[in-house]
Amino acid sequence: MADLTTSYLGLDLRAPIIASCSPLTGHEDSLLQLAEAGAGAVVLPSLFQEEAEAEELAASDLMDTGDDFAEFASAPLPEIEFTEIGPARHIDRLRRAKELVDIPVLASVNGSRVGDWARYAQMLAEAGADAIELNLFSVNTDPDESSADVEARYLQIIESVRGRIAVPLAVKLSQHITGLSSFARRIQEAGADGLVLFNRFYGAEVDLDSLTLESRLALSSPDELRFPLRWIGILRAQRPGLSLAATSGVHSGLDAAKALLVGADVACTTSAVLQHGPGYLAVMLRELDAWLDEHDYESVRQLRGSMSAANVPDPGQFERAQYMKVVTSSL
Repeated sequence: MADLTTSYLGLDLRAPIIASCSPLTGHEDSLLQLAEAGAGAVVLPSLFQEEAEAEELAASDLMDTGDDFAEFASAPLPEIEFTEIGPARHIDRLRRAKELVDIPVLASVNGSRVGDWARYAQMLAEAGADAIELNLFSVNTDPDESSADVEARYLQIIESVRGRIAVPLAVKLSQHITGLSSFARRIQEAGADGLVLFNRFYGAEVDLDSLTLESRLALSSPDELRFPLRWIGILRAQRPGLSLAATSGVHSGLDAAKALLVGADVACTTSAVLQHGPGYLAVMLRELDAWLDEHDYESVRQLRGSMSAANVPDPGQFERAQYMKVVTSSL
C-alpha cells in the first residue's frame, strides 16, 4: 500500500480525502461511519451567520417580554434551551464529535457580511475545533458595491477572524472571484492558511405549477471538478505555502488523484457519500491507493503537485490554450 498520509493547514492527516460539511457529518452515527471508512478529517455542518443572529435575537426578545408587558408577570414564559439556539448547538455538536472520532474536526462558519463572524469562530476554536473553515458566499446585488468593495469586505472578515483564533484558518470561495490569483495572495496576507475551491452555487428553481421559487438540493457531478483543477494547478505554482483543498466534483479515488496531481493537499467529498453512504469513502481510498500503486507512486506526498502549472511542460494548458483547443476541435 502507498503512504496516504498528507498535511493540510498544518494538520497531519492519515488520508487525503475529507468529508465536507453535510447532514452526514452532523449526525453521530454517520460521522463515526465516515471516520471508520478512513476520512482524513471531517467538516461539521456550517454555522450560518444569519441563522445564529436571528435565533439569538428572538431569544433576547422573548426574555425581555416580561419586562415590557404586565400581563406576563403572573404567567411563566416558555423555557428556552440555550444549547439549541445560535452557536450553542454547533459548539455542543463539535464537542461531541471530538469525543467520538480521533481525526481532525473542522468547524465551518458561513456568511457574507461583517458581523459576529470573529466571535462565532473564536467560540468554536475554544470548544476544540482543529481548524476553522470560513465559507465566504454571497450574491452581491447592490449596484453601488463594486467587485473591489466585495473583496475588501471579505478581507475585513478574514482579518477579524484571524485576530481572534489561534487554530488554522481556511477560506472557502465561490468561483465568481474575477482576479483570483491576486485575491489569493491578499487572502494569505490577511492571515488565511488555506483555500477551499470552490463552494457550489445553489440557485432558485422556478416551479411552473405553483409559480413559486423553490430551493432544491442538486448534487455535484464529476464534470464540476475541472474548474477547481484549473485553479489549484495555477495557485499551487503561485502560492506554494498556501494549503489548497479541492471540492465540488470529487466522486471517486481517481478524482482525488487528479486533485492531488495538480497540487491539492486534500480532496473534499460530499455528494458521493450522500449518494452511496458513508462507507463509500473507503471505496474511494482503495481506488486511490490502487492507482498510486499502478503508477509506481509510493506516497501522496510524492504525487502532490507534480502536474501543477510549475511542473507541466506547457502551463498555458491551465489558461486560455485549454479553452481554444476544446472549442476549435469541434469545428
